[in-house]
Amino acid sequence: MEKLPITSTGYTKLEAELKHLKTIERPAVIEDIAEAREHGDLKENAEYHAAREKQGFIEGRIQELEHKFALAEVIDPSTLSGPRVVFGAMVDLVDCDTDDEVTYQIVGEYESNLANGKISLTSPLARGLIGKEEGDEVEIKTPSGIRNYEILAVRFS
Repeated sequence: MEKLPITSTGYTKLEAELKHLKTIERPAVIEDIAEAREHGDLKENAEYHAAREKQGFIEGRIQELEHKFALAEVIDPSTLSGPRVVFGAMVDLVDCDTDDEVTYQIVGEYESNLANGKISLTSPLARGLIGKEEGDEVEIKTPSGIRNYEILAVRFS
């Protein structure tokens, strides 16, 4: 199986979610199911069916997170350096057409969040930036058309 890169921060967040699901959510839903069973006929018991559905979601999410951990390759961006854009880098860009400046961090699929400036390693923009250096111009094919960016800075934190 292929390892999937994740930042140490992303790994910690997934770890916290898994712990919360196992120690708080799972026991709570088990208690909800037991309480709903006490109300009688399970075929017509909406509380029971809702609790079972929630249990299915929780168990599915736990399995998904455990699978992610099995494939995770944790990379701490603060230990990286150099002039090239690599996984974990913070990249300051300027859109050559609009002069808008943006900063993105290249992260793993599971932790990407465009609103927080974190783009997935597999996104068109990240794939176009990997291996480039400060001062390079890159042409990125996006769903909305071709965009041109200049790399202003590459940082690691």
